[in-house]
Amino acid sequence: MNDSSPAPSVLQAPPTRLGLSGKLLLLTLSFVMLAEVLIYVPSVANFRLNWLNDRLSAAYTAALVFDAAPSGTVPDSVARQILDSIGARAVALKMGQQRRLLMAGEIPPEVDYTIDMRDMTWHEAIIEAFDTLFSRENDTMRVMGPAPMGGEYVEIVLDETPLRTAMLAFSVRILLLSLFISAITAALVYLALHFLLVRPMRNMTANVVAFRADPENPARIIEGSERGDEIGTAQRELAAMERDLAGLLAQKTHLAALGLAVSKINHDLRNLLSSAQLFSERLAKISDPHVQRFAPKLMRALERAIDFCQSTLSYGRVQEPPPDRRIVALEPLVEDVRETLGLDGVGGVGGVGGVGGVGGVGGGQIGWISAVERTLSVDADPDQLFRMLLNLARNAVQALESREQRDPKRDQVRITGRREGAVVMIEVSDTGPGLSARAREHLFEAFSGSTRPGSVGLGLAIVAELVRAHGGEIRLVEGTIGATFRLTIPDRAVELRERRGERASA
Repeated sequence: MNDSSPAPSVLQAPPTRLGLSGKLLLLTLSFVMLAEVLIYVPSVANFRLNWLNDRLSAAYTAALVFDAAPSGTVPDSVARQILDSIGARAVALKMGQQRRLLMAGEIPPEVDYTIDMRDMTWHEAIIEAFDTLFSRENDTMRVMGPAPMGGEYVEIVLDETPLRTAMLAFSVRILLLSLFISAITAALVYLALHFLLVRPMRNMTANVVAFRADPENPARIIEGSERGDEIGTAQRELAAMERDLAGLLAQKTHLAALGLAVSKINHDLRNLLSSAQLFSERLAKISDPHVQRFAPKLMRALERAIDFCQSTLSYGRVQEPPPDRRIVALEPLVEDVRETLGLDGVGGVGGVGGVGGVGGVGGGQIGWISAVERTLSVDADPDQLFRMLLNLARNAVQALESREQRDPKRDQVRITGRREGAVVMIEVSDTGPGLSARAREHLFEAFSGSTRPGSVGLGLAIVAELVRAHGGEIRLVEGTIGATFRLTIPDRAVELRERRGERASA
């Protein structure tokens, strides 16, 4: 790697003038003030009605005083004191067809507007309250209300300025109270949400930034929370995701190291195999019958070894090449797998296969059973199909070799094959100890599906990739002794036009 290459940039939080905590505080203040405004609107209207009703009540009392006075008259000094206490210019009483002026001071030439308290609706009260609050003139108003002593109504004439002054003072008190309530509420809500939401989110954000800077460092993985709400769930899921990502990166690093190591020995190993192939060609020229029998198989094995060596890096660097599919007889291919593993056959059983004897992979007694339908053919790439069966059979043999003492009647590898319509079913099974729970969780994942010491866990991953390239599938069959893997390889779809063309040319 070139040292002058720029280092990856570390994720930085976008600069903001106001953080999440500040936004939360401002929103809380705004919402509380909005609620106070909604409360203030009917409150100021109700304050205005109460203020006017208080004046009307005082006028009721004055009417009672006038009614109790001898001849219905009171001294002017007393009447003026009553009017000053009421804050009115005049008080009148309507009884039947007669309208009686009880007290009068400086009566203006005309009244600007009239307020009838007997049939006041709530929306009229709000509108008139704000008209009074925002008015700039000292209007004179006449207020009418229910009258005592069987009267029709009582009315008073007032100046609007004292009412406006009282409403403004009330508004200031409401404003100060609202600010106080908003500050207390905002502080409580801010502290609660800060500890419940903001601080955990800030910690998660800082962890994401730190984890991105060094994702392979286990110390950067966030600790899961025991909270039962959404924040706790997010923290636990983030911790699980970071653990999975760190493990995946470790696997990628392992794969890169493996590819680098294999690339160093690939060239020399290919040369050695080429030399061995030359010697095998010379052996093929010897007329000895035993040599003539095994030399072709040795040459074929060396050719496969050279091809495998040539494509060793394909799993780590690129995808496997697409399969070169053709019609392949399965039974000879299974026989090649048996001979490659060093298991000696002893003849056919039931007309469908053979039983093996001595195992050459581990130097012990391992039975071999081939139960493939005769004349069974598979539409597949022969080399890739050989690799699939060889990997599965070698895993089976290694599972059986884990036992200290082996018995070919008990320790057996079995390969079966049958056709179901346009699909070929191949099963590779053994009578070993089976797969552990850890191996089942990561069965077809590279570097994860093996629990044996010294195994890198690539065999099943390679088989799964090759089977998928053929449009098939592989799965572990449950409920069997040991481990049984079933390969399903469908035939290729054939175009009718091509088949008709072949018949026409024939």
